[in-house]
Amino acid sequence: MTRRTDWAEYELAASGAPRGRGTEGGDGSAVDGDAGYGDITGGGGPRGGGGVRAGGPRDGGPRGGRGRRRRTFGEAAAEDGGASSSSRAEREEPPADPVERARAICLRLLTGTPRTRKQLADALRKREIPDEAAEEVLSRFEEVGLINDSAFADAWVESRHHGRGLARRALAQELRTKGVDPTLIDAAVSQLDSEQEEVTARELVARKLRATRGLDRDKRLRRLAGMLARKGYPEGLALRVVRQALEEEGEDTEFLGGEGL
Repeated sequence: MTRRTDWAEYELAASGAPRGRGTEGGDGSAVDGDAGYGDITGGGGPRGGGGVRAGGPRDGGPRGGRGRRRRTFGEAAAEDGGASSSSRAEREEPPADPVERARAICLRLLTGTPRTRKQLADALRKREIPDEAAEEVLSRFEEVGLINDSAFADAWVESRHHGRGLARRALAQELRTKGVDPTLIDAAVSQLDSEQEEVTARELVARKLRATRGLDRDKRLRRLAGMLARKGYPEGLALRVVRQALEEEGEDTEFLGGEGL
């Protein structure tokens, strides 16, 4: 917190605004472009708050030239305390400690959204955090449980299967793209068995069946089975579930035999 306050004071000093004014509203993101946690909640307005107050109610009345001069000073201070002073600060101040930067970035990314170690590592690499600092922070976060790929995979399977109806194949593919270890993926998707997948597939088809009424038989089959295939259900299971659903509506499915999608 001390480092962020010093940045705010530095910006005001560089802008020519009086020191000691508006420092509570300083934005610590000038260091690396990341949003801070609580340091933007106090000010609410643009940086250079002292200048903004100088152009307050006194300027709203018919004060003539004097009022206009105060407003001009306030606008100049606000502008100088914004983009221009931020760029000067980035050029003149030494970079923040990389470990502290990495910790702040990870905490911000983890706020309200669990992430895998690989996702955080990719984010740190994108922000040009040195590998040594990134490894130190990520390992520490794993030790204290802030990063837990196993729990992430379990929660992902539970949420995406019941929320989106995804089958094991699609869930495994999503977890691979997020960098979860294959062993953890296998353990997570094993929560779902074939019976549960079939129950979910039937529910999906039942919800979509009404929307296909009025279409010819072949088109209904392709649309419903294709929907299940996109969600990762095996072809055999998809065809069986769709055929049974169509038969219950009186459709003749004898012609289908064992043909594919």
